[in-house]
This record gives sequence, C-alpha cells and structure tokens, in this order.
Amino acid sequence: MLGVILLVIGLVAGISILWTIGVVLVVIGVVLWILGSMGHAVAGRRHYW
Repeated sequence: MLGVILLVIGLVAGISILWTIGVVLVVIGVVLWILGSMGHAVAGRRHYW
C-alpha cells in the first residue's frame, strides 16, 4: 500500500524520487504476495497477519 501511495503522490507532485521508490515498493510487494500465495515461506514466515 505504501508503494501505491508514494506512486500517486510522486506522479501528482512531479517528484520523480517518490515515483521511483513507489515502483520499487510495489514490485517487492507483488513478489512477496505471489510467493506467499504459492505457499512458500517468506523470511521464515508462512503467514503475515
């Protein structure tokens, strides 16, 4: 969620560093979400609540 928020703020305000950080966080979040949904333990944890 933080990545999406930073993406929107960076796009609206025209601040490229926020947009870049937002993209990186979104990509990391999607990768972790996919790994978690496939049943792989991520960072030693199988579930995040």
